[in-house]
Amino acid sequence: MITLQQDADGFVRMTRHYPASVRIRIDFADGSTGEFSGQALNKAYDAALAEFRAKNGLDARGFDRTKAGRKNPGNKVDFVPVHPGMGE
Repeated sequence: MITLQQDADGFVRMTRHYPASVRIRIDFADGSTGEFSGQALNKAYDAALAEFRAKNGLDARGFDRTKAGRKNPGNKVDFVPVHPGMGE
């Protein structure tokens, strides 16, 4: 089991997908805990990544189709918003 800690802003650090079958425990900032499957957190990661790409004008694969200019070097998210009672 993997344990993640929610920060004061409501996010957990997650830089990649976890295996779908792994169980992940999240210690929330309010003192409660929750246990989720890797698949549930992967969905939250994908949603955060899609929102990041939409806000930054990137396409579904993470490429900027506009003229050359300043680029985002990582094209990824490191923090995923979570909350107690997230659906699986």
